[in-house]
Amino acid sequence: MEGAPMLDTTTFVGLDVHARSIKAVSLDVMTGEVRCATFGYDAGAVAEWVRSVDPKARCVYESGVTGFDLQKRLSGLGVDCVVGAVSKMIKPSADRRRKNDRNDAEFLARMLSVGNVVEVWVPDDECEAARDLTRALEDARDDLSRAKQRLSKFLLRHGLAFDERTPTGRRKGNWTRAHWSWIESIRFAEGADNDVLAYYVDAVRRAAEEKARLEGLVEAEARKPRWRRRVDSLRCLKGVDT
Repeated sequence: MEGAPMLDTTTFVGLDVHARSIKAVSLDVMTGEVRCATFGYDAGAVAEWVRSVDPKARCVYESGVTGFDLQKRLSGLGVDCVVGAVSKMIKPSADRRRKNDRNDAEFLARMLSVGNVVEVWVPDDECEAARDLTRALEDARDDLSRAKQRLSKFLLRHGLAFDERTPTGRRKGNWTRAHWSWIESIRFAEGADNDVLAYYVDAVRRAAEEKARLEGLVEAEARKPRWRRRVDSLRCLKGVDT
């Protein structure tokens, strides 16, 4: 939903947020006055400046890698702040050519002043923590996949590929007990190659352990009262699980 301008404010503030700095530009739509300020990543300093410009000012910054921390801090200090969906921010080509922090912040202020900001839903701390946990699990799965690929590629460079078959002639799968037994039986003539093999094997096992640990944590999180009913409903769908 696009955020329409608040009827009781005429001042809108765009914030260009970075890891260590914030550029703020305020726009008074009644007078056309534009003010600019630069801060470190300090919500208190930003809030103080915004209140000095207009206690009723409304602020916005783009969604991105800095997340919702600044929005939560500013809201906690009594400053009206929203996060705008960056995917919905359509900048004129002229603005894209003269991109800098001040211009970006002013663009956000002007977009907010005319109600052209699509607000992002801001999760509460519990919800954000649960989402971070699921993201960590996805990272762990990616880490395990990459670790397996590195081990397989290392062996392939030495002409080694698992090709054991069942009595019926069907090829046995990778990462099964038989596959691991085959890997553990490998010995190279060069000691350095054996060291590399041990490293890659250990990396796969450690990644698998971390993945299993995080799966347990996600499962425990899913059983909490806030999520349990929704999770149980989603599990009714084929292929959906925690």
